[in-house]
Amino acid sequence: MMHNNQSRAGNIGTDRSGPLAGVRVLDLTSIILGPFATQMMADLGADVIKVESPAGDTLRQVGPMRNPGMGAIYLHLNRNKRSVVLDLKTEEGREACLHLVRDVDVLLYNVRPQSMARLGLSYEAVRAVNPKIVYVGAYGFGNDGPYAGKPAYDDLIQGMTGVARLYERNSGHEPRYAPLTLADRTIGLHAALACLAGVIHSRATGEGQSIEIPMFEGMAHMILGDHLGGRTFDADAPAETMGYSRLLAEHRKPYQTQDGYVSALIYNDRHWRQFLTAIGRAELMTDSIFATHSQRADNIGEVYRFVDATLRTRTTADWLALFDENDIPCAPLYAVEDLPDDPHLKAVGHLVQTDHPSEGVVHTTAPLGRYSGTPLNLYRHAPALGEHTEEVLGDLPMDLEKKQAILKAAGQGDKPRD
Repeated sequence: MMHNNQSRAGNIGTDRSGPLAGVRVLDLTSIILGPFATQMMADLGADVIKVESPAGDTLRQVGPMRNPGMGAIYLHLNRNKRSVVLDLKTEEGREACLHLVRDVDVLLYNVRPQSMARLGLSYEAVRAVNPKIVYVGAYGFGNDGPYAGKPAYDDLIQGMTGVARLYERNSGHEPRYAPLTLADRTIGLHAALACLAGVIHSRATGEGQSIEIPMFEGMAHMILGDHLGGRTFDADAPAETMGYSRLLAEHRKPYQTQDGYVSALIYNDRHWRQFLTAIGRAELMTDSIFATHSQRADNIGEVYRFVDATLRTRTTADWLALFDENDIPCAPLYAVEDLPDDPHLKAVGHLVQTDHPSEGVVHTTAPLGRYSGTPLNLYRHAPALGEHTEEVLGDLPMDLEKKQAILKAAGQGDKPRD
């Protein structure tokens, strides 16, 4: 089952040996943003306890699926975790959650802070139980601004941070969202990083803290990093000075060839010398808009228009061969369905086949990266709803009657493990 330091195929292993082994995370998140953050930590070896309501994570119901409650995206986002069902709106559920808090490094949530307070799980309540806790909230808007407490989803945040308008400006078509959960996964990365930064500080000082990771500000941070433009130097600069012109150029897109498309980036001076020489236009490197990087950048629309017209004159295979021969960055244009058959992804074992106890054969992505000293592994399948409730509750110093009530509400029977 093991190839170098990764699980590549077959049954789920048991070795949780990643660099975060020994870190415990209480995951009170659902949908994509939070589960993506905790999935990365789980893949790195953290013990992630996923707390779900009796109805379960909403994403469980998003298909395709073989069995109810085990949707495809849920399976990818929740491997290497344990699932516990707690009704946090009940006293027993809240008490059990606070018992779990005593023995974890991180609590991550992605509902609004007001909701956590109503559940009796505010930072103050949690810190009273575990002063070293890293209490991380990833939600729509920072609490200091006028949008605090407003609901937020990926589509809304893409719209508010200019993603859809950037598409309109670039393509000339109507505004469109990027066809992926761009905001959720971007902020999920920030949330995972915040959790780990908090753990490092907590273990060094013995002091926990509350951390806020807002979606709106996080995506604005990324977008403005590319597109702040003239307002970098003058806060009152005209709006038209904003925007990274290369990214917004009309012809920055896959180039059409005689028989298909190709992705290519003719970028630095060497690339341009090689390209223009190969097509018999070497003279353009002297005293023209192609001569230097700055001249090309200042005339990027015309430069890309030239490339677009030129690449239509030969086949995709011809251009890929020419670019490879001249060491110019290029790639075939894939559809999503081409990725599983890509020879490089196959060679590095990017997709793995596992045997899930209820879902049968499941294909998923391998943990990302290679760690020579702390190899990564797939050590738990994505859990059924409440699959580990009895296991986890058995370790809690709670009254047996309360444990039985929690298990009954979770549909786990009447007897907890001693």
